[in-house]
Amino acid sequence: MKTSPIEFEVFKNLFLSIAEEMGVTLCRTGFSPNIKERLDYSCAVYDAEGNTIAQGDHMPVHLGAMPLSVRAAIDAVRMEPGDIVMLNDPFRGGTHLPDITLVSPVFLGRKKTPTFYAANRAHHSDVGGMSPGSMPVAREIYQEGLIIPPVRLVRRGVIVDDILALLLNNVRTPDEREGDLAAQIAANRVAETRLHDVVSRYGRVKTMKYAAALQDYTERVVRHAIAGVPDGDYSFEDALDDDGFSDTPVPIRVKISIRNDQAVVDFTGSAPQVTGSVNANYAITLSACLYAFRCLVQDDVLYNAGVGRPIQVIAPEGSIVNALKPSAVAGGNVETSQRITDVVLGALGTSQPERWPAASQGTMNNVTLGGTDPRTGRRFAYYETMGGGMGGRKGMAGLSGVHVHMSNTRNTPVEAIEHYLPVRVRRYGLRQGSGGRGRASGGEGLVREYEVLTETSVTLLTDRRRLAPYGVLGGLPGGVGCNTLIRDGWEQQLPGKVEMTLKPGDRLRVETPGGGGYGEP
Repeated sequence: MKTSPIEFEVFKNLFLSIAEEMGVTLCRTGFSPNIKERLDYSCAVYDAEGNTIAQGDHMPVHLGAMPLSVRAAIDAVRMEPGDIVMLNDPFRGGTHLPDITLVSPVFLGRKKTPTFYAANRAHHSDVGGMSPGSMPVAREIYQEGLIIPPVRLVRRGVIVDDILALLLNNVRTPDEREGDLAAQIAANRVAETRLHDVVSRYGRVKTMKYAAALQDYTERVVRHAIAGVPDGDYSFEDALDDDGFSDTPVPIRVKISIRNDQAVVDFTGSAPQVTGSVNANYAITLSACLYAFRCLVQDDVLYNAGVGRPIQVIAPEGSIVNALKPSAVAGGNVETSQRITDVVLGALGTSQPERWPAASQGTMNNVTLGGTDPRTGRRFAYYETMGGGMGGRKGMAGLSGVHVHMSNTRNTPVEAIEHYLPVRVRRYGLRQGSGGRGRASGGEGLVREYEVLTETSVTLLTDRRRLAPYGVLGGLPGGVGCNTLIRDGWEQQLPGKVEMTLKPGDRLRVETPGGGGYGEP
């Protein structure tokens, strides 16, 4: 298929700009600080088969998972013009229950089947379940919140009131949830309008030709990058601290086989699925692997379906990296995804040690707060992740206080927290001395100390509190994180995964891990 390099660049930027404009719309019209401040969402455009054409530079943990949700929506619902399908089921391409995905078909002319799909996924601060924020230390998925199979939220342009009512009656903050869903609907409508504009200007045949060409080009670039890794089998192992119910570490093992321009990523030998919520479904594992291989590519290419074509992921069913229903999975999305990334990057690092960085903080440091705001008498449910240290790499120290790998959100500003919540932030800054020493040292973690002003339910899902981020080529490990309760002047160290109730005046201090060092100090 002959394509023009100039037109190729035009279409590449057109499709990317649509996904990015979806994200801007979602940010500007969202209600919750999780969307407006942290930007915890992803937006993308898909072809008629549900394959990604372009995804915005949003959340890496959604990269490989969202297409599986789009495919599940296509298979479950015969969509008509104006429809929008909603789902969050982790066993149909979802990540965890707070991440709600909306899928919209885009019809052109008189065609009876969609030519494109637009989809976005946003983290909602509460979707029910046993604790505010829907990120509990749970034993099964039913404790984590409302499970939504693919259902029409919008039918022929009109919101389905029964479906919306069912959702809003099962959450603690219905007004906020309705507002965030409206923002997601608006983002998809923007994509529909822009795709119609592109086809109106360039024609359907040319638009589809370049959509396919973009996927093929990304595949070629990724294959070229894989071919730059010496053929061989490369293994690595790391572990999660625990699952929240046992002190036993949860090992994740990988063997990556490189042959010419193809890779097989095999997690055989990883731990079985566990009691707690750190189980990862297949969509999470696929996302982490695709992200790691995308890091091989130095060229400016779109993230789309072409990334995954040269990569086969083997994740045994019933294991920590491919858990089966009804296992709890809230922490698998946020914590296990980071450890999967660590082991895949670690394995690739054994092939070309000087090319790959040390481990970054390896956790998202999930903090969930919930209760009743005495200022308004209304329920609140707040969720945030915290940055930490990036691993050192050749010629450059790791960055400090940043979100790494599978998380690409912002840190929530202190002003936003204190505006939205009955909480004071007593301390917020870099955690000096937490980065691993090396020729290029790891970045520093963060320390944030909250003081609650009313009785508040707190859930922590954190890791790297016992097992440190690894250094490479003689670099030292990064410092482990620490969670501390301060009550009546006494300090009590908390587990990495815990639920508790704080009373007014109690403080919670979260210290996040530093990155590992690169090279001998």
